[in-house]
Amino acid sequence: MPVERPPAIAPICLTLGALLGLAGSFAPSASLRGLAWGIDGTLLVVAAALLAVYCLRRDFDLVAAGFLVFIAGQTLVVSGSAMSLEASSPLFAAGAGLWAAALLLISLPKVMPVLTRALGAIAALLFAATSVQIFAGRGLTPLSEPLPFFAYPVFVLTLFAWAWWCRNPRQESSAAENAA
Repeated sequence: MPVERPPAIAPICLTLGALLGLAGSFAPSASLRGLAWGIDGTLLVVAAALLAVYCLRRDFDLVAAGFLVFIAGQTLVVSGSAMSLEASSPLFAAGAGLWAAALLLISLPKVMPVLTRALGAIAALLFAATSVQIFAGRGLTPLSEPLPFFAYPVFVLTLFAWAWWCRNPRQESSAAENAA
């Protein structure tokens, strides 16, 4: 029986989205940052939607729910892409909180490789800490250091790991199916 894989566009969107998101963090102007983050966010929403459908079809319900929550968080984050960093902070806090929840939902089940799940869990903790700090009144922006700035490399590695998993989704999936 041939291995069913997620649509080929999903890992492409994940990879391009990760690269554009990282590039936006280092953009020399607010307009270039907004453009990079706007395209990045759109690509990540498309990838997450495709992966949610794929995971639902495979009965990976928690992972599918994680991708749906990721879409909600990414939509909030992308809606602030063209705003000043300070103005977008509340949207970013809400999006980062949803990213954290999504990353945990995707990382807890034994569907993806252990390293992918570990990266996702670490990124979840970093984004949760960021979100809590902003909601508690700390004046962080999407580019504040150390958080959330140093959460992005872990997040980007997680996105790359998801893209890699799309090439061979059966690595851990068979173990998850046998455990169910």
